[in-house]
Amino acid sequence: MPKATVYPHVVRTPGTCGGRARVEGHRITVSDVVVWNDRLGLTPEEIATRYGLTLAQVHACLAYYFDHVEQIQAELAEAEQIEARVRRENPSLLNKRGRG
Repeated sequence: MPKATVYPHVVRTPGTCGGRARVEGHRITVSDVVVWNDRLGLTPEEIATRYGLTLAQVHACLAYYFDHVEQIQAELAEAEQIEARVRRENPSLLNKRGRG
């Protein structure tokens, strides 16, 4: 039987951040850290500085991600679908006025 991996600094709490994996003591999710690193190109050091985290917390999130890629990618895809639906259902007032 494989041994369960422990991710210091990463917790999952029902009712907090939708039960998604997050930095203990924060509402910053593993998905947030992944987006900041992969999509925005921030280094772990930049993430730690900008968001008040330790390097250990950032690296724990990235380690968790690499062991749970499918799960985190599914969470990101779901968030993108929700965002697209909200944008469709609530168009920008600027767009309605012909400003962009």
